Amino acid sequence: MAYAIEWAESAIAGVLEAVDYIARDSPSYAAALAVRAERAAASLNELPHRGRRVAEYNDPNVRELIVSNHRLIYRVDTDIVSIIAFVHTARDLSRYVEESTQ
Repeated sequence: MAYAIEWAESAIAGVLEAVDYIARDSPSYAAALAVRAERAAASLNELPHRGRRVAEYNDPNVRELIVSNHRLIYRVDTDIVSIIAFVHTARDLSRYVEESTQ
């Protein structure tokens, strides 16, 4: 079964923020990060449970893939994978956990 992939606005903003920041020093690396993030998300349509569980969430359906130095965090539902955050691995996730549970 193929899952539909949807991006939350906050996740899109996270990718754009990372790309803008990296582009200051390396536009080509920034573009490569955007492509890797998109490919990682798209790959979840067939194997959405392959990512590891996210410890900060108390939900076995919230998982993550590492994309360079970023966490692509997503929730697996019946037939949809929702990308809920894209954050640098050094960032505190508490803000994102609070936003997604409200």
